[in-house]
Amino acid sequence: MGTSKMENTATSRVAVITGASSGIGLVAAKALASQGWRIIGQGRDPGRIAAAESAIRAAAAPGVQVEMIRADLSLIAEAARLAGEIATRTKRIDVLLNNAGGAPNAQVITAEGNEATFTGNHLGHFILTNRLLPLLRNAAAQSAPGATRIINVSSSAHEHTPGLDWDDLQMFENFVPIRAYCNAKLANILFTRALARRLEGSGIVVHAMHPGAVDTNFVNRADLGTQQYMRSRPMLTAEQGADTLIWLATAAQPGETNGAYYHERATLPLGAAASDTEAGERLWRESEKLAAARPA
Repeated sequence: MGTSKMENTATSRVAVITGASSGIGLVAAKALASQGWRIIGQGRDPGRIAAAESAIRAAAAPGVQVEMIRADLSLIAEAARLAGEIATRTKRIDVLLNNAGGAPNAQVITAEGNEATFTGNHLGHFILTNRLLPLLRNAAAQSAPGATRIINVSSSAHEHTPGLDWDDLQMFENFVPIRAYCNAKLANILFTRALARRLEGSGIVVHAMHPGAVDTNFVNRADLGTQQYMRSRPMLTAEQGADTLIWLATAAQPGETNGAYYHERATLPLGAAASDTEAGERLWRESEKLAAARPA
């Protein structure tokens, strides 16, 4: 697959981007829109959604469609609704950027009885991605192998957890904000690898990426200790953090591999916890159970 093919067909390509109302998601949406991609973005805050839609439209190439949908991915019902709304607006998705998420400053149990860090960072995207697979498969059937992509935004924070606790997957007991975030970022990589195995040979590739320490609203929402730690390190702009995300969506090279973990446009090795195939399969099964346990 050559870069020229992707550039020549960009006007017909559709990108779905979660967390597109701020940070690296907004930067990626603006960049892809400027290249002629149709953008369907997700956000939670109505004010930020409206501002983002205006900013993306201003950056977009002539005639490009830009749509923003409000949804809270920490809720199973909302993730399912978002997928349904997207399916009414397009019959194909060329790139799905699962970017929404964040670090908590306290434990939050949702109205559905789940822990918001786990659901907002992992489970909501698990549900959304699986429900959007028919639209991704539609795009893959009309595209060169590897041109259709799913990119999950993870973090180097995944390196700071020894693994998931299957007796308390959502950390209902002994909740520690930064540990919950590290576990969720590990879940992103385990999900990436499990999905890549399932989609092998389909024409769809799946990757995870670490954007770096980015100075966005993400930092401001974290617990105080995490904020202090993050701000003690060199911080990237949202534009710098989004560079690899945009590259993964548009460059030829990422289409030639599958199930990799990227940072600064290069693959990084994974530790034992993130490489654990059985853990990935178990997380998939546990996620399916949670996704099926819809509230009454």
